[in-house]
Amino acid sequence: MLSYLREKNIHTWLGGVLRHQVQSLLTRDGFSGPKHILFSVCDHYEPLWGEASDEVGTRRVQAWLDRYPEMVAPFRDADGHHPKHSFFFPGEEYRPFFLDGLAQLAKAGLGEVELHLHHADDNAANLRKTIAEYLQIYAKHGHLSRDASGRLRYAFIHGNWALANGHPSGKDCGVDEELPLLFDTGCYADFTWPAAPDPAQPQIVNKIYWPLGQLERRRAYDGPFEEARVGHWHKDRLLFIEGPLTLTLKRGKVPVRLENGHITGNDPASPSRVKSWVGQNIHICGRPDWIFIKVYTHAAPEKVAESYLGEGGRMLHSELTSRYNDGERYRLHYVTAREMYNISVAAMEAKSGDPNDYRDYLLPPPPAAAG
Repeated sequence: MLSYLREKNIHTWLGGVLRHQVQSLLTRDGFSGPKHILFSVCDHYEPLWGEASDEVGTRRVQAWLDRYPEMVAPFRDADGHHPKHSFFFPGEEYRPFFLDGLAQLAKAGLGEVELHLHHADDNAANLRKTIAEYLQIYAKHGHLSRDASGRLRYAFIHGNWALANGHPSGKDCGVDEELPLLFDTGCYADFTWPAAPDPAQPQIVNKIYWPLGQLERRRAYDGPFEEARVGHWHKDRLLFIEGPLTLTLKRGKVPVRLENGHITGNDPASPSRVKSWVGQNIHICGRPDWIFIKVYTHAAPEKVAESYLGEGGRMLHSELTSRYNDGERYRLHYVTAREMYNISVAAMEAKSGDPNDYRDYLLPPPPAAAG
């Protein structure tokens, strides 16, 4: 078991898991109403993964256009929404058909597109230029929200986990000052974490938080930090919305498993996994009845797509809609990354009640999803 834990780089994140568990025990709330489950799948959606040809990438996107609407059709949340998918699409894989295809799913109310980016040996000036170019391309296809001033806004996931030059090897980024640069170019929230067992994983786990201190430094996401809370929000930096990270018990030679919210072809969602996600109780401090669950996948390639668009996806959404949407203990809300951010801001501004009222609280839907 020790070798398994060493392979998972447990020294980088176990302390954060334990602190979160202790904090949860010490701050149990007396809330008696239903818990609102805000559930978002953030997909590192890479049609050309594995150096695939354009033809293979086109088939991968077409599989989603053909099968995703059918798979999610039987499932609805407390607000009548079908499952929503957040496609974090890598700008470097741009092909017009890919973004036009995803716009079809957005128009059907089944998801939205955000920015995913792989870059290495980069510099700040080039990264700023690259992001600006990609944002214009995405917007041309009807993707991305605009704020009240008309400025394009986006959520972000860093390729290969190397946000803010955070990989110990120094590879797959090159820009220490990435956090303020992202904010300056219109990014409102980062959804990269968790990354365990990757060594870029921060010691901060199971949180919605603001980074503090010198934000231009390398790995500025990894503390100091301030948990997002009712009554205060920073308007000058990125919000970090993390997914669940913990250790769970299992049968076998190694009696524990790393639970990081990663849905794969070999490890699809299951009732026990969903229970552990809910159990991490990720929320805005002071609003314990709104529970945020951000899981992730890489569901463009065939193996994961076959599972998620088939039995794996049906198992996930059957569990969510049957066990976590009874109206008494739980109310389920399928949300995109943008909607999750909007609801986070609403909570910080002391809004309460039904989070469905705040899906478009600050940033409106992108044109492709505006109905």
